[in-house]
Amino acid sequence: MSRRKSPVLAALFKLTRAGVRQSARIGRAATRQGVEAGGKLAEQAGRVLSAVATPTDAPGAVAGGRWYEGRWGLGPLALRRWRLFVPVGATARKPLPLLVLLHGCAQDSAAFAAVTRAAVVARAHGFAVLLPEQGQDANPQRCWNWFGSEARVGLETQTLIALIDHVVQTHPRVGGPLFALGLSAGGAMALTLALRHPERFCAVGSHSGAAPASARTPLQAGQAMRGRRSPDAEAIALRLAGRRLPPLLLIHGDRDPVVAFDNAEAAAALWLDLLPAGARVRETAGAIRRGRRRSVARRDWKCGRRLVVRQLRVEGLGHAWSGGAAGQAFSDPGGPDALRLAWQFFETAMEQAAAAPV
Repeated sequence: MSRRKSPVLAALFKLTRAGVRQSARIGRAATRQGVEAGGKLAEQAGRVLSAVATPTDAPGAVAGGRWYEGRWGLGPLALRRWRLFVPVGATARKPLPLLVLLHGCAQDSAAFAAVTRAAVVARAHGFAVLLPEQGQDANPQRCWNWFGSEARVGLETQTLIALIDHVVQTHPRVGGPLFALGLSAGGAMALTLALRHPERFCAVGSHSGAAPASARTPLQAGQAMRGRRSPDAEAIALRLAGRRLPPLLLIHGDRDPVVAFDNAEAAAALWLDLLPAGARVRETAGAIRRGRRRSVARRDWKCGRRLVVRQLRVEGLGHAWSGGAAGQAFSDPGGPDALRLAWQFFETAMEQAAAAPV
């Protein structure tokens, strides 16, 4: 009698084989490019092989805090690198809030730490930052697998949740309220985590991300990114089984040529559709404008005093992190600073959670 293979393990091996084949194709394409200068060839080949658009040195020493790094996973084929920044002053008795930052495609944790200025903002506002890193064995372009089969998406979310648990267990000073925020594929993945593990997060956010649970195939993912597919709220409601979603933040440029702004509309609509039956929602609108930075149109949806969804539409922003560091791919220094805006929203979510009746 033959043994039955674990569907998760089978999916993992399938992903690994696909990653190896795709990496080989990328390597052959890089060889055919025939770049003239040897130095330029080496630099370009390194970038192609690492699948990072702007390779960046590991974060250096920072006054007022410390970087940690490690590798962890569900098995030898699901190892993920991670970087963690912890400001000074945290204790196990009074742990800091933890923000999980998920990079986009063609980025790694070092590049995303530089783009978002994660350590500077975390130190200024008193929270810790965890940056998991997608491996090329799981996705050749380092995209988080926010779409695909149930086994594929399930493996991705379980790997991330297990990694978060591991880091919190080994660094108890960061065991406070948990948040997730990501860029592009990382944004879609942050919302996917919330849809599958809503009880774990105090609030979540997506910057320029596709609407979660809107695709299973690459063709469907492309359609979703162009705003031509929406999530199935009824199917997601069955999975949630009455569990309430955490508050949602959406940041998106109105000139994004990669992921249409319609995805921010679809994600907001999904969260509102999944509110408890009979919930009365009030919408308000406003604007944010500071100096020469890009203006932002803000829309808030509240149930009573509880802010459940905030949508920030950044004028003139393409597919890039708003207010990001100069010299990095997928980064727009024109501002405003997306991470500071996000933390303002997350602080509000913490205050609301603390004030809610037990």
